[in-house]
Amino acid sequence: MPSSTSSFERVIPARPWRGMTVTVVMILALAMAAWEIRCRSLGYGVTLNDSEDLWARVRRQVEPESIVIIGDSRALFDLDLDEIEHGIGKRPLQLAQAGSCAYPVLHDLAQDLRFHGTIICSIVPRLFFAPPQAPPYSVAQKALQRFHDATYSRRFSLLLSMPLEEHIAFLKQDDLTLSEMLDDLPIPNRPYALVPPKFPPYFATIDRERRARMVERCAQPGPLQDRVKTGWIPLFTPPPPPTYIPHDAFFASMQRAVEGRFHDIKSDVDHLRARGAKVIFLRLPVTLDLKALENQLTPRAAFWDRLLKETAAPGIHFEDYPELASFDCPEWSHLSAGDSVEFTKRLAPHLRTTLGR
Repeated sequence: MPSSTSSFERVIPARPWRGMTVTVVMILALAMAAWEIRCRSLGYGVTLNDSEDLWARVRRQVEPESIVIIGDSRALFDLDLDEIEHGIGKRPLQLAQAGSCAYPVLHDLAQDLRFHGTIICSIVPRLFFAPPQAPPYSVAQKALQRFHDATYSRRFSLLLSMPLEEHIAFLKQDDLTLSEMLDDLPIPNRPYALVPPKFPPYFATIDRERRARMVERCAQPGPLQDRVKTGWIPLFTPPPPPTYIPHDAFFASMQRAVEGRFHDIKSDVDHLRARGAKVIFLRLPVTLDLKALENQLTPRAAFWDRLLKETAAPGIHFEDYPELASFDCPEWSHLSAGDSVEFTKRLAPHLRTTLGR
């Protein structure tokens, strides 16, 4: 007696499957082409996504005597790898991240007993002294976690995605995913539900070495530059203190956090120096309204000068050198593609002198 399963036969209906498949593929291709054209008309171009996987890929290239750049987006935009290599004789690895606190990366390198190279660390005090619960700290932590927990499947996925991202403009994880576009909806503030400030839109390209370049549309006066400019002040302005904590107690806890970070930085720099590594701190150009806000919130004497004094590490501040202080940041926070090359060319002799090369 045949079983019920063996007697069951699925009958595939007669349909023009080949034609239907071709039609679906053509519709999909047309939809993708239309979306690509639309994205390019909005100013998007081909570039890699600056993902945690791409960061981890560069972090894996760090060797015991490497020169490593860490920090925020200013180090990402303003430092040209070719000019540093030409100026000091060795090509650096770019590990700076947009909107990130560099301290977790500094600490990670201090804990890496193999490493005894050179760290060029960009300092934006509001980011560098961000507490562990703040988004800038989380940006660095996520990248480090991806580096330490990397799987071969993620590495292979990155290798597959890079050629696509280098040819298709709409593959922008920070702007053109559904979740990001939903976040861009104009939702007003409500009682006890404040809308956080928006991050700047796409205005830079990045390559496989994580060299970032400001797009020309942002370097020139226009809507994109204006939109990026107006985004910095809300992002750099601290939120109001929580109402459920007395102001004195809140600001006292913030001060303790800053003091703790100074202590931790000094400890890590001391560990690095003890095994022959070098740390150079950089303060890169910032202009106009954003510069005024940073000077107000994080005065130089309280942060930059104290950092150099307590760590006994060398530092290069753009305001101390006329040849570095003369650059204009088109959107107040970063150098244009051309200026980044010229700025680094002028910075390189100071790096060479500091390193004793």
